[in-house]
Amino acid sequence: MNVVKLSRSLRPRQRLVSVKYFTSSVLNDPDAQSRQDHYLDALVAANPTILEVIHGRYQQKERRCFKCGHKCISYEEKETDVNLATSIVVDVAKDIFDTAMIVSADSAVAPAVRAARKIRSNMFIFCAFPPKRSSSELKELMPASFQIGVAKIRNAQLPDKFTKNGKPYQRPDKWH
Repeated sequence: MNVVKLSRSLRPRQRLVSVKYFTSSVLNDPDAQSRQDHYLDALVAANPTILEVIHGRYQQKERRCFKCGHKCISYEEKETDVNLATSIVVDVAKDIFDTAMIVSADSAVAPAVRAARKIRSNMFIFCAFPPKRSSSELKELMPASFQIGVAKIRNAQLPDKFTKNGKPYQRPDKWH
């Protein structure tokens, strides 16, 4: 999916200044990580002047089974939602935009939205929820919110093949 194309389709009469894509690398699956890296490279190549990819990280945790006491290592995603929240507040403080669209159903961004409104009460922040996802907290907090239709996502795909600056990009077969 081309998140810049999707963003433009959701607000066609507004000038898009910036798109920030918050993600964490796939863990413990080299094939999936390779596909994700390829996707992010293609996404940036297709939108070099407007898109910024911001990575979270994973933190190792030791877990213990309550029944048998066995210990195992697991990983917990960290910072993706914090990076999003921080970015909202920083960009509002810098007066970078008049309108912010948050594409997420993660209510962890709610405190950042409240802080942003304290900084600039006249700024319009709204939420576009991914298909089949929503957040009652964000719905109540935002002056507007809506569900992104599956057709919008289908129409915002990267091309199957394209070349940018002499480098070819091709959609992996697993994505069809």
